[in-house]
Amino acid sequence: MLNGIVFDIKKYSINDGPGIRTTIFLKGCPLRCWWCHNPESQASQPQVIFRPNRCDLCGACLEACEHSALSWGLNGPLTDRAVCESCGACAQVCYAEARQLVGRQMSLPEVMAEIKQDIPFYDESGGGVTLSGGEPLFQKEFSLEILKACHKQDIHTVLDTCGYASWQIIEQAVPFVDLFLYDLKVIDAGKHKQYTGLSNECILVNLQGLSRLGVNVLVRIPVIPGVNDDDQEMQQIGEFLSALPNPPPLELLAYHNIAAAKYAGLDTEYALPDLKPPAFEHIQTLAARLRGFDLSVKA
Repeated sequence: MLNGIVFDIKKYSINDGPGIRTTIFLKGCPLRCWWCHNPESQASQPQVIFRPNRCDLCGACLEACEHSALSWGLNGPLTDRAVCESCGACAQVCYAEARQLVGRQMSLPEVMAEIKQDIPFYDESGGGVTLSGGEPLFQKEFSLEILKACHKQDIHTVLDTCGYASWQIIEQAVPFVDLFLYDLKVIDAGKHKQYTGLSNECILVNLQGLSRLGVNVLVRIPVIPGVNDDDQEMQQIGEFLSALPNPPPLELLAYHNIAAAKYAGLDTEYALPDLKPPAFEHIQTLAARLRGFDLSVKA
């Protein structure tokens, strides 16, 4: 039986497509965006996240760990990530929920059972299911089976993707996706590799391919101050999108820094600790700039 690694299921979501939705968050992503607000989604396997503000210093986690990955520090238990097997034994005995195993293996029937509970809300609101992550196409077989199963139930589907996949994978998903939420971060190739770790060539090529097919796409651009909010980048984005066979609508999403605690909980460095969210007025200025390319822009 085909299984996948799911790190969250968010019900009653209203920001991941039309209507009330169930968003399935899948582990694994090829990109390492400096501003990623779900760092727990990047690794493909489960991880233990630690929230020190919840810890009551009971020591149960140290006793439960069979790999000697935990030790006492000055302010509480410390995790040696090089030794930790992410087995979750520490999280199982942490009644304060300071330790949590992020990611669990689920089968297709288990995921569909969660989805089917919310069908009345989809019918009432015009909602459905959104696959997100991470990058859902990182688990391509599992994602495709979920999308197919939803379509068999006449459930509206959204794929929230960064577009980093082969065209073959994208094309296989097309018949079962009602709306693509397509993350577009940077057009400049060098800058994209600097801030995400990988080239954006296939991302741009895949977006061109989807546009040629005429499928429903909403491009979403995270506005990251100092990275992609200058006039040159807006010019490149506007030129690229307006030149597509079927220019898609787009939405500007303001960067936020609420994920800093997640990075600390994973013992991972946050690349942008001092970056402030962009001002509302700045977002509106960028939107007006893009509308100058005859694009439909929400901000």
